[in-house]
Amino acid sequence: MENLVSLDGLVLSPVIFLFFLIISLKIGTFFKVSYKLSLALYLWHSLFTLIYIWFSLNFPADSKRYFLLATEHELGDFNFGTSFIVYVTYILNKFFSFSYVDQFLVHNFMGYLGLIAFTATIRQTILDKYKKIRIFGWILVFLPSVSFWTSALGKDSISFMATGLVLWAALDFKNRLGLFAFAVIAMLMVRPHIAAVMLAAYALSFIFDKRSSLVQRFIIGTLALVGSALVIPLAMQYAGLGDAQNAADIQDYIDQRQDSNLDGGSSLDISSMSLPMQLFTYLFRPLPFEAKSIFAFISSIDNLILLALVILGSIAILKKSQPSIESNRIFLWIYVGLTWLIFASTTANLGIATRQKWMFAPMLIFLLLSVIGTRKVNNEKVTNEIVK
Repeated sequence: MENLVSLDGLVLSPVIFLFFLIISLKIGTFFKVSYKLSLALYLWHSLFTLIYIWFSLNFPADSKRYFLLATEHELGDFNFGTSFIVYVTYILNKFFSFSYVDQFLVHNFMGYLGLIAFTATIRQTILDKYKKIRIFGWILVFLPSVSFWTSALGKDSISFMATGLVLWAALDFKNRLGLFAFAVIAMLMVRPHIAAVMLAAYALSFIFDKRSSLVQRFIIGTLALVGSALVIPLAMQYAGLGDAQNAADIQDYIDQRQDSNLDGGSSLDISSMSLPMQLFTYLFRPLPFEAKSIFAFISSIDNLILLALVILGSIAILKKSQPSIESNRIFLWIYVGLTWLIFASTTANLGIATRQKWMFAPMLIFLLLSVIGTRKVNNEKVTNEIVK
C-alpha cells in the first residue's frame, strides 16, 4: 500500500483533479448539460474514484495489477485490452510522473465522459415526461454501480466512455458520425470484440433502415460491414478464438468460458442454465437475498431497479407506446441484443457481469425509458385539439 499511495505521489493530484474539473464544465455545453449538472456529475463520479482507490488497496483489484505491471515489469508486445491499459499507464508514469492516484483521476475523467453522455441522453428522453418518470430517470443516472466500476484505472472506464458516446451519437448519427468513430476506436483498444459488435450493428441498422435510400443503405452498410470484417479477426484473436475453424470450435470455447471463473465467491455454473436464465442472471443478479457483501448488496439494489425498468418498459412496448425521442433504435436494439447474448452465454462470474454489463445497459435503459409514460406535450396537443 505504501508503494502505491504516498504523499509524494499526491503532489500532482489536486492539479489534475482541478484541470479535469474545468474541462468537465466546458464539455457539459457540448452535451447540452448545465454547469451545475456537469459539476454534480463530475463530483459524484470522483467520489467513487476515491472509494475505488480504497477498495483497490484493501481487496484484489485489476487496477493495482495494471499499475504494477507498468511500473515494475518490462513491457511485453503491444496488444489490445490489458496490454493497452498497461502501455498507457506506463507512458503516464514514465513521461509525466503520474502516480497511482493520478492514473485513477485520468480514468475517472474518461468514465465521467461516458456518464455525462449517458446523462445527456436520458435528460432529453425524460424532458417532457411526468414527474415520476423523470425522477426514475435520474435515479438510473445516479445508480452507484454506474459510477463505481467506471471510475477506476482499467478497461471499464474507457469502455463505458465509448458506450456513452455511442449512445449519444445514436440520437443523430448523421451529425455525430465522427463521435461514433472515435468511440468505436476507443472500444477497440480495450474490448475489440465489442467494437466489432458496434460496427456490425451499425451496418445492419442501415441495411434494414427503410428511411434511407437504397444507395445510402448500400454504401454505408457496405463500409460498416468491411470495417466489421477487419475488426472481427482482431476481436477473435483477443477473445481466444483465433484458431477457431468451425462452429464446433466456437461451441467448445463457449463451454470453456462457462466453466471458467468458478472459484470465486460470486461465481455461478451457467453451463446448466437455459439461455433465458443466463440472460436474466447476467443482468439482474445478484438479487438482495444473494448478496454476501456490502458491495454485492448495493449492486443487488441497482439490479432490482433495472428489473423494474425492464418490466415497465416491456409493458410499454406491448402497449405499442411511442418513443419520446428520435434515435437509431434498430442499431441500439441489435447492439444490446448481441452484446447481452455474448456476455450472458460466456460469463460465469457475477462480479465480472456487474462491471461489464455497463457496456450495453445504458442503451437498454434508454430504449425502455423512452417508451415509458406519456409525454406531456402529447397531452397538451390533444387538449388543444379538443378545445378547437
